[in-house]
Amino acid sequence: MRASSLTALSFFSSLVAALPAPAYPGYTLLWSDEFAGPAGSSPDQSRWNIITNVHTNHEVETYTTSNQNLQISGGGTVQIVPRKSPSGQWTSARIESKATFTPAAGKVTMFEAAIRFGTNPASQKQGIWPAFWLLGDAIHHGTAWPLCGELDIMETVNGLPTGHGTLHCGATTSGGPCAEPTGRTGAVALPDDGWHTWSLQIDRTNAAGGWAGEVIKFLKDGQVFFQVSGAQLGDEGIWATLAHSPLFIILNVAVGGDWPGAPNAATADGYGSMMEVEYVAVYSS
Repeated sequence: MRASSLTALSFFSSLVAALPAPAYPGYTLLWSDEFAGPAGSSPDQSRWNIITNVHTNHEVETYTTSNQNLQISGGGTVQIVPRKSPSGQWTSARIESKATFTPAAGKVTMFEAAIRFGTNPASQKQGIWPAFWLLGDAIHHGTAWPLCGELDIMETVNGLPTGHGTLHCGATTSGGPCAEPTGRTGAVALPDDGWHTWSLQIDRTNAAGGWAGEVIKFLKDGQVFFQVSGAQLGDEGIWATLAHSPLFIILNVAVGGDWPGAPNAATADGYGSMMEVEYVAVYSS
C-alpha cells in the first residue's frame, strides 16, 4: 500500500501515483477504480453516482457533493470525510457504482477494496460508521429492503477495533433467513487504522451442490473470517437475491444511526474520522 501520511492538513498534497488494482492468479479483473485525478476533484462520475437523497437508520448526517466531504486525494485514493458545522450539523458523503454486477454461475465473483481510517482515537469516533457494501439492484426497481438483498463487506462503528461482515435479506419482519433486523453477521479483529484489504467472494462453483452448495465468504487481508452457504440460509429464492442477482457497490461514512448511536460532544470531524479507499475492484474466476 502507498505510504502517504495522515499528518497533512488537507490531504490534497501527495506525490504518489495511483496504483492499479492487484492481479490474482485465476481471476479476471472485470471493473475497477484506482481513484486517479487531481487533488480535490470528484470521483469519476462515469463510474459513480454521488448520492445526496438517502435518509435511513436514523442517521444524522446529510450527504453532499462537496469536496469537503468527498475528494480525490491526488495520490490515488478517495477520501470520505465527515464534517460538523459550527451549529452542530453533520455532513458526509456516499457514492454508488453506476455499474451492476451479477455473479456468474460456475464462477467465483469477488468484490474488493483497500481501506484505511483516520487516526482519531475511538473516544472521538462515537457515531462514526464507515462502510463498503453491496445492495441488490432490485431496490431501484420497486423491491423493498431487505428483500432486495444486502451484503456488507466491511463496517466498523465508533472507532472500535472490530470489522463486521453481514448479510441482510428476506422480509422486513423480525427473523427470517437473515435473522433480521441484525442480519447474519461475523466479525474480525481490526487492530489498527491502517491499510487493510476487504473482500467478498460469491462462490458458485459447486455445481454438484446446486444453489445450496454455493458460499458467500467475507475476507480481511485474504483470510476468511465469516461465510454462509445456501444450505445454511435455507431458502433458494432468498439466496438468489444475494448470490444470483445484480448488485451495485456503495462506499459511505454515516454519522449516528441505530447501530452506533448518536455522536457525542467528543466526536471529532475531519480527516481523523475519515474513510480512505485506495481501489475498488471486481473480479471473476
